[in-house]
Amino acid sequence: MKKLVIGLSLSVLAAVGNVQTVSAAASSPFKCEPGETYVMNVMVSGVEYWFPVYEMMKQAAQQMGCKTVYTGTPEYDVNKQLASFEQQLAKKPAGILLHPMNPDPFIEPINRAAEMGIPVVTFAADSPNSKRVSFITSNNEREGAYSADAIAESMGGKGEYAVLENPGQDNHDLRIASFIKRMETKWPDMKLVARAASNTDAVKAYNALNSMIQANPNLGAVFMPEATSALGAAQSAKENGGKVRVFNADVNAKILDMIKAGEVFGAVNPNQGVQGYMGMTLLFLAKHAGQIDPMNDYKRSGKNPMAVPYVDNGFSIVTKSNADDFYWDKYLKRRGTDGINE
Repeated sequence: MKKLVIGLSLSVLAAVGNVQTVSAAASSPFKCEPGETYVMNVMVSGVEYWFPVYEMMKQAAQQMGCKTVYTGTPEYDVNKQLASFEQQLAKKPAGILLHPMNPDPFIEPINRAAEMGIPVVTFAADSPNSKRVSFITSNNEREGAYSADAIAESMGGKGEYAVLENPGQDNHDLRIASFIKRMETKWPDMKLVARAASNTDAVKAYNALNSMIQANPNLGAVFMPEATSALGAAQSAKENGGKVRVFNADVNAKILDMIKAGEVFGAVNPNQGVQGYMGMTLLFLAKHAGQIDPMNDYKRSGKNPMAVPYVDNGFSIVTKSNADDFYWDKYLKRRGTDGINE
């Protein structure tokens, strides 16, 4: 009988504990209202880079009972991205996680969103003069510097290099500028002999690197701030004897395959999932800013008390040794989800 009483007592305690847990969860301030929806808006919406960002944005949203929508434009056109942003703004979402193609054109619509009570958090690229609440990214200057170190060390600190670039996109410009600066300051025997605008176009990158190699037969490496150009550059390098190291930012399945095959030397890749998870978390806090009462002048100035100027999500250097950890399909299988369309 004593054992039975003890068993019943433990059961009652467990039941009470479960009720308390459920009650605490129900009263948690970190829960969305029914139907509360947050939007992710990007340029060139089919680019694989965005998918892990959105995957972890969804996870954070699901943990708080929020809904999410993936939006953008399939074309590399700032006016079309602006139009897609305006379409979402008209639906009055709870908040928008935004990758602006260019900073200045988005100042007015972001400011208008803020006036409507719709917080905007930027990621991977910024609109710093707008009223966006926060900016989350890897440090593009560190990405450029680490990429320079990886290339220079592999070449013994001496040789010729070139860059392919995408002028006008803020995060890309930062990567290129910091890459060149690092070479100039830490690796003075590394010489920049050519640069060209490939504008995230594989064909332009292929043609540009062909011309660079013809004009500079001792060219040892080329760096670019994104993955699409690397596809063309790698093909050019391969056709010209495979002596030029191709190093880029961002990865996708094709780039990973080429890294494993030795056709791409390596890549620097932001921690995309952290961007999405932290981006959603920051948006929620910005929308529910009444939960935050910091000791500053936010009430006097009228600023959102959640305003966090910058969050660093970190990055990884991808080589043959760890490339298998960055495949989108393997990631989805591990997580047991259907990805962007779920």
